[in-house]
This record gives sequence, structure tokens and C-alpha cells, in this order.
Amino acid sequence: PFVGALYAGLALSSRGPRVVEFNARFGDPETQALMPRLRSDFCEVALATAAGDLAGVRLEWAPEACVSVVLASGGYPGSYATGAVIEGLDDALAMERVEIFHAGTIERGDELVTAGGRVLAVSALGDDFASARARAYEAANAITFEGKHQRSDIALRATEALS
Repeated sequence: PFVGALYAGLALSSRGPRVVEFNARFGDPETQALMPRLRSDFCEVALATAAGDLAGVRLEWAPEACVSVVLASGGYPGSYATGAVIEGLDDALAMERVEIFHAGTIERGDELVTAGGRVLAVSALGDDFASARARAYEAANAITFEGKHQRSDIALRATEALS
């Protein structure tokens, strides 16, 4: 039997949810919106998975909502430039309940620069989707680099549906 993580990529269509893909790994950036809520020891969960003993593990989740916004290089997923200096990370990280996940970044001397299409994922917890979304975008907007692109509609439908 299969043992490990199984990621189902789904898309909502006018006819309901549709499967886009399956992967035997965690989804990116979806995992960045889940991990800040996980209160259980992830290493314990992974080891129990490998040993076939998940029945003995209780997953505990924080009750907050979490929203994750990807900061991408302009042009992604097509061709994009790299080497742009990333600024504002300290300001974003100073915000409460914000975590930043690196993807396409490298250090160049004393600077952090872009090195891929998906550069960073900015995740924020909130008491509800509206506050998590507002905090995630506040932190995302504090970070700058040349050619930065981010979607403006992340968690918008969830926020509207739940308000």
C-alpha cells in the first residue's frame, strides 16, 4: 500500500470540483497555508506515517484561518528575470502571526535576491479568513523586488462567502 503524502490538486468549476493533478508530495503553495495551523509535532506525524501507525497520532490544529499569498517574478510561469534584490522581509516578519516561506531566493553577498518564478509565500493567521487575508496582503505588500507579481484575489471568495 501507498505510504506518504498524497496531494490532490483541485479546481472549482461551474460543474463543481475537478481533479487537476495528484502528486505523492505536499502541494506548494497549499502546504504553506496548512503548516502554520498545525500544532502537532510534524516529525512525529511523519514518523508514524512511515511506520504505518497513524491511528496512534492525534492531529491538533489551531482554530485560526490561514491565507498564503505567493510573490512571483514578473512573467512567471513563462520566462522571468532573476537577481532582483528583495527588500522588506524584516518588516513583514515583524508583523504578528506572519510566516514567510522561501522558494526562489538565494543570497548574493549581503543581499537576498530572486532566483526563481515563485519567489516567496507569505502566510498569515487570523481569527477568520478576512483578518488572515488582510494580514497576508499587508505583509506581502511590505516586501518589494523588481518585477514582483502577486494575485489580488487569494481567499477572496472564501472571505465573501463567510461574511
